[in-house]
Amino acid sequence: MALANGIILRSATESDFPAIIELAEVCFGMRYDKPEVDNIPDLFPVERAIVAVDDGQIVGHTVDTTMTVTVPGEGTIQACGVSSVTVAPTHRRRGILRALYTEQHARTEAEGVPLTMFTASEGTIYGRFGYGPATTANTVTIDRKRAEFRSDTPDPGGVRTAKLADSHDHIREVYDRWRRLVPGGQARPDANWNIWFADPERYRDGSSTLFVLTHPDGYVLYRRQWREHESVATIAEFRAVTPEAHIALWRVLLSLDLLNKVEAELTDDDPLPWLVTNPRLVRVTDRNDGLWARIMDVPKALSARTYRSDLDIVLTVQDPFRDAGGNFALRVRDGVAECAPTGRSADLELGIDVLSSLYFGAHRARVFAAANRIQAKDAAVLRAFDSAFVGDRDPELGWFF
Repeated sequence: MALANGIILRSATESDFPAIIELAEVCFGMRYDKPEVDNIPDLFPVERAIVAVDDGQIVGHTVDTTMTVTVPGEGTIQACGVSSVTVAPTHRRRGILRALYTEQHARTEAEGVPLTMFTASEGTIYGRFGYGPATTANTVTIDRKRAEFRSDTPDPGGVRTAKLADSHDHIREVYDRWRRLVPGGQARPDANWNIWFADPERYRDGSSTLFVLTHPDGYVLYRRQWREHESVATIAEFRAVTPEAHIALWRVLLSLDLLNKVEAELTDDDPLPWLVTNPRLVRVTDRNDGLWARIMDVPKALSARTYRSDLDIVLTVQDPFRDAGGNFALRVRDGVAECAPTGRSADLELGIDVLSSLYFGAHRARVFAAANRIQAKDAAVLRAFDSAFVGDRDPELGWFF
């Protein structure tokens, strides 16, 4: 496909892979390590990629793969996971990103996948394509030397230190149990585990290689670093299937010797601040989105998850990028939804980006309404819609892509 400016859009071939890697390194400002280069083709097959070519040079790229992701209610849905969306700094403002995304999403529609998602490097670009931030992560710093657990916080025990090389099977098994419970958690392919277990230098940011804590129902991967005259432990991955595993792992982390601070990412409702005597010591230093999502097929997507309360509503969904919008009747009974196009007039109107942000349960409809991003017929309609979409568990991104 030729664009108006002479740039060619085409499917990638295996021979394009070195140029695709080079473009990603230029655009993201880093160098891949060998374990990543060796495993990326299995994570995101090059034949799934679309490239923009100018005079023989690859100047734009996007690639996808099909993922299985958990939705509220512990069901799963097939999603198109999009990665490495790049445009060369020499070719900005030429419509390349829009052309790549138009072709990418046309292919997704043809395959009938009801959801697309990615991890975004910038927060201002993707709303116009119908994407919304669908998970939230809070970076926290805990003063390890001052943090004390409440006297009524249990001490479940069961945590062991372990070598990473000896823990692969346990980590994979716990992760798979965890992702089946948590909205946003994806099934994790071998190629991603290969990268993690290789512990690439680029992931360390000057810190140590990975240390491991294991529990029968959880694990923690963390690093140690001496930074600004303080010893810091940075958690790379924390997965707990049960509340007991969560408490037990944090008890060990906050008792590590020769340590000033622990840095971690927590969801909004993580109980850690309420396990210690001084919740202020779990200090939020940053708040960011993790997963971004875009619903491609409203009836399929809304019928795949469960809901907190009964609902009978007609939605008008606006889609400025594709043709997924329209009027839809959403009926929920005992958590189970039926959704179909309808000619009935709307009770509530919203953009597909907003509906996508609500999908995993990370955000509240009433907040979007206060921002004039949702228009409801009356307050009762908004309350019912807001209540139904609340999840039982905070959504989290399973693995970064």
